[in-house]
Amino acid sequence: QVQLVESGGGLVQTGGSLRLSCAASGRTFSSYSMGWFRQAPGKDRELVAAVTSGESTSYADSVKARFTISRDNANKLVFLQMNSLKPEDTAVYYCNAKWGTGDYWGQGTQVTVTS
Repeated sequence: QVQLVESGGGLVQTGGSLRLSCAASGRTFSSYSMGWFRQAPGKDRELVAAVTSGESTSYADSVKARFTISRDNANKLVFLQMNSLKPEDTAVYYCNAKWGTGDYWGQGTQVTVTS
């Protein structure tokens, strides 16, 4: 069982930056593929960025070159550095952990980008 707790969301102006953090529990954190998803009002949840257990990363086209995902296995943390934020980045951001049949979600953190 894995529990995920996100933090770092907030209100920021266009062009600003935020760093989201996800703190995980569980003894096998390093084996999990971790991802950040987001869901805007009236829209489906979408994958923003992911990092595998081998630290390979992938990004949605809409955030490439602006967002960076990273993980700290020793402290069971995953980060999403978000730069050059746009109003269309406004959403609830969720942390996700996957390993085998396990698929876990955090409660989400709100990011609001004002124009």
